[in-house]
Amino acid sequence: MSRMKQKYNDIKSALNEEFGIANVMQTPKLEKIVISVGAGEEGKDAKLIQNMADTISLIAGQKANIINAKKSVAGFKAREGSPSGIKVTLRGANMYNFFDKLVSIALPRVKDFRGTPRKGFDGRGNYNFGLTEQLMFPEVIYDNIIKTHGMNITVVTSTDDDKQAFALLEKLGMPFAKGRN
Repeated sequence: MSRMKQKYNDIKSALNEEFGIANVMQTPKLEKIVISVGAGEEGKDAKLIQNMADTISLIAGQKANIINAKKSVAGFKAREGSPSGIKVTLRGANMYNFFDKLVSIALPRVKDFRGTPRKGFDGRGNYNFGLTEQLMFPEVIYDNIIKTHGMNITVVTSTDDDKQAFALLEKLGMPFAKGRN
């Protein structure tokens, strides 16, 4: 069992007590983590897209999918079938391992890091935030990177309440910025 899964098992009773949850099946938990990268102008270069996908796969510990445009949009210079992004969905052990690596290794390595924004909740218990570059992860070798890129990370929880999701993530060690919720 991963360290983060063990930590979750330890905080379940505290979450139930804090929110007055009688049924243990209603305890907030992590369901999945989605890591996505928009290709933008890099979508025209197949070698660069493949390098980005390999980097995300290395970070996630699971093969990333290259997502193609579903229809052409002239304003964005997007053609149907051309690469428009990269995505990987983590569940189970991979999800807990990635979350542990994110909060204990990667985020503390960010220069002048003051915490993740508290405004990232979407009203349905999911948390979204972005990272500006991939070099903070220990698996990434700087010499193998063609171009640095950011990524969006979505943490999906089983609750519909943002306060419960915030408490869950905070107890799991997510470093939120100081200030109002």
